[in-house]
Amino acid sequence: MTDLVVSTLPKTWIFDLDGVLVEHNGHRRGDDRVLPGVKEFFAALPLEDVVIILTARTEADAGATRRRLQDEGLRYNHLIFGCPVGERVLLNDRKPSGLATALAINLRRDQGLTGLSIQTDPAL
Repeated sequence: MTDLVVSTLPKTWIFDLDGVLVEHNGHRRGDDRVLPGVKEFFAALPLEDVVIILTARTEADAGATRRRLQDEGLRYNHLIFGCPVGERVLLNDRKPSGLATALAINLRRDQGLTGLSIQTDPAL
């Protein structure tokens, strides 16, 4: 189990698509299977939070990918295609209160989000 403790402030969630939300390269086999815990995780996200999904898939896959996410009820604000296959690097500043505004979790490929526990701490 991976525990992530966050503040009560609205958040921006950034997800990789393949291997985190859906089975890695499943779209190439015609089976974009949503991984365990993903639907429940997304259903629990507050509406004021922003969801960004990144993928190395090309724009040629955009229509089918958008339809699949919609069919599965996975909401997002931005879906970015054509990302390089290397690391996703996030840089952000620390708030004057000390709140870290950049958090990252590396999940095992295709495990889904069932092993991720999000706790809100009003003191942050």
